[in-house]
Amino acid sequence: MLPTKKTNNPPSGATRTAAAGTPDAESWSLDDHWPELVAALADQFTEGVSSLQNQADQLLAKGRINKLEHRALSIPAERIKLAGVSAQQIHRFYAGRIRQSHEKVDMAQLAEGVLQERKQELGILGIALRRKFKPVEVLIDPTVAHTFLNAVLDWGLPFGNRVDLRLDLNAWPQHARLQMRVSNDGVPPSSAATSDSLSWMLIRQIALGAGGIEIERDQTSEGVSFTAMFTRTVQAVDGISAVDLSDEHSSMFKSLAGTYVLTISPSLQIRADVRDALREIGISSDSVVDFQQARDALKGRMPNLIVVDSEIKDEDFEKFRDELLREVFEFPFVEISPDDSSFDMSGFGEFSMAKVGRGNIREALGTAVMFELAKMM
Repeated sequence: MLPTKKTNNPPSGATRTAAAGTPDAESWSLDDHWPELVAALADQFTEGVSSLQNQADQLLAKGRINKLEHRALSIPAERIKLAGVSAQQIHRFYAGRIRQSHEKVDMAQLAEGVLQERKQELGILGIALRRKFKPVEVLIDPTVAHTFLNAVLDWGLPFGNRVDLRLDLNAWPQHARLQMRVSNDGVPPSSAATSDSLSWMLIRQIALGAGGIEIERDQTSEGVSFTAMFTRTVQAVDGISAVDLSDEHSSMFKSLAGTYVLTISPSLQIRADVRDALREIGISSDSVVDFQQARDALKGRMPNLIVVDSEIKDEDFEKFRDELLREVFEFPFVEISPDDSSFDMSGFGEFSMAKVGRGNIREALGTAVMFELAKMM
């Protein structure tokens, strides 16, 4: 039996097109079309969840469900909506479809506005929020900046119930700096907590698309921290270049009224010298010998600054400081070092610390303390 001879028909339709150089069906790859997929899914999410939310609102209005049931339906709907909106925004930034008009934006005012917009949500979530904003202007599109700040919050909130926000000016280079720290107080984070969430992708894409934003993040068992540096800072906050100590009636001295300092040292001589030096500039103080006594003292009154003996700056000190920084976003320390003549001002980092030598307490401690307190204003 002779083998059947196959004939090749002339190319037609799609086959002719493929032959002309256009990829045929077999060469199609999802890798080339994922932006369209993301956009389509995002549109379906937002449209579908809007319809779902409208139905839930109507049921509540008609008395078919109570407020608790309405809230139970709204929470997952809001999460789906957030996912859809985030995906839409990621795609728009990626595709260059965001028109930006760079303006001078007061980031402190904008950040406070975002928090006010989300005040009810943060209250429902039981978020303990603390912030310290200093006015600083950045050249950025206002809508992009608003989206960026919301994305930062959306990324961090699942990691804990204590949120600390700070906006100030970095020492060098002088760029506006946004810092967020989220801690969980030992409570397991939300199941939605993931480092590379949609919100983080949006943050990265905004930083890339807007330009002038440098970001860093860190994650530990206690929570997450985030820092954004805005390189297009156009107006600096009033910084601290020097503290004038020549006039005893200066405003700096007047502002020390009510200031309270705690000294931690096993040395009776150091505690006495610190007390006398602080008294000379009108600051009241107490002293303890170790960190356990310091913890007990903090329960009764929170100091404005702590003076610590370098002899006990060990692991116990690091633990004590970490505990304190969970309660206070930033806190000044002055170290008493064994070098009699040392005197070093601190920098502007979170863990930077001024140093005063044991033999230099009476002459230099007042200056160091006032500088540290001035940085906190």
